[in-house]
Amino acid sequence: MLRYRRTLFCRCSNLKKISLYIHIPFCERKCLYCDFLSFSAPDEVRREYVSVLIRQIKSAASQYKDRRVISVFFGGGTPSVLPGTLICDIMDNIRNEFDVDKSAEISIEVNPGTAYDLDSYISAGINRLSIGLQSSVESELKKLGRIHNVRDFETLYEQALLKGFNNINVDLMSGIPGQTLSSYEGSLRYLVDDPFRPKPSHISAYSLSVEEGTPFSRMKLDLPDEDTEREMYKITSDILSEKGYTHYEISNYSLAGSECEHNKVYWRRGDYLGLGLGASSMVDNVRWKNTGSIEDYIKKDDFAPKQVGHLTIKDQMEEFMFLGLRMKEGVSIAGFREYFGVPFPPEYDQVIDKYVSLGLLKKDKMCVMLTQDGISVSNLIMSEFIF
Repeated sequence: MLRYRRTLFCRCSNLKKISLYIHIPFCERKCLYCDFLSFSAPDEVRREYVSVLIRQIKSAASQYKDRRVISVFFGGGTPSVLPGTLICDIMDNIRNEFDVDKSAEISIEVNPGTAYDLDSYISAGINRLSIGLQSSVESELKKLGRIHNVRDFETLYEQALLKGFNNINVDLMSGIPGQTLSSYEGSLRYLVDDPFRPKPSHISAYSLSVEEGTPFSRMKLDLPDEDTEREMYKITSDILSEKGYTHYEISNYSLAGSECEHNKVYWRRGDYLGLGLGASSMVDNVRWKNTGSIEDYIKKDDFAPKQVGHLTIKDQMEEFMFLGLRMKEGVSIAGFREYFGVPFPPEYDQVIDKYVSLGLLKKDKMCVMLTQDGISVSNLIMSEFIF
């Protein structure tokens, strides 16, 4: 029996949609490449944090009675470091305070090296797992500073399937120090070639980015060169396409019906509310962040928006273009006109024509999209839509 309760809301058809991101900043040990807001903390701090988070949920919900929640995403940090009962408590309060759609996608990030609680996740109504494998090569996991090994992943994946989870994402990383094209292909095939283990319904395959302030930024790293990384990207697309995956976003691949609905809200500029330490929000073209100070958040119940920004029409157009180009379906020409009431500005037409002539963009009557060659220089192309 599911543990969660439902508060009765008016199921009105005119409720606007919103998604919730729940930030859990704790981890057992920070990975060497990680620049997210995360840190280790004792159990009493984790529990106190959840109590404050629940107070923020209640405070925020009173402002969004005209909204229906279509997705919830627990990210971090490592949400699976929390006892499952606390995840249940958080979801109970979300369901009691917000109007959560009965078909909402509810995801949680899970590290195979933590004491995850799949039964509690089921009780909480969680229906999607995102597992951070990163590599099936033990030496590469150690170089990244991951706390798990390959067997930990196998145990978690097998248990999740046995418990009935059929919507599972696995994260895979390219560009790891010392990684070769052969070792990366081995990790990829490890996920999709085993005849005795069902393939993940979704794979997020992304390249390592060495960010300032991380331990990696202070180390001399043996990183694959650009040509090797480009080839890694190509074989990812080729192999996963052969295995029945749709390459629906630059770094994301899914089997039929398993695209990440929560992330699509970001890429399509939908409204989302970030709850928890340092979480970001965008509602009605206003962006803000929560405090990044754990002391202020816990001791002062500091829920006041920080870094508030009202997006101008120019801002919105830029986001519409560069976020839309992340999706393989591209930017809808009619959608742009419907949203803004005008066609592409001349500056955009010039950028589009330039990259179409170079074979990096493709344009038809319906949309503008990156070509396969364009994906490899997507950041450069996207940046040209920002004036």
